[in-house]
Amino acid sequence: MDSNILTWIQEWLAQNCDGDWEHAQNFTITTIDNLGWSVTINLVGTKLEGKYFSTVEKENSDTDWLYCTVKNQQFQGDGGVRNLIEILKIFINWAES
Repeated sequence: MDSNILTWIQEWLAQNCDGDWEHAQNFTITTIDNLGWSVTINLVGTKLEGKYFSTVEKENSDTDWLYCTVKNQQFQGDGGVRNLIEILKIFINWAES
């Protein structure tokens, strides 16, 4: 199931490469200092630019939390050490809705 997430992300990225968009850091996954993940996706020039996103927040524990929002035409998802897949699923579900 999780490999489907990566396949979807790869396809979404490929569909948005237009000779220009892909030259910037438009999709990044990094670690954050409080033992977690940060996902940033530039939406400018994609079909998601300007699409409404309802902020998602979850805080179950110090290691099981996430916060996803869209600001300044960027999807931003941050979460605990085991929440990366959940962040990506939130992005995918929103993109497909």
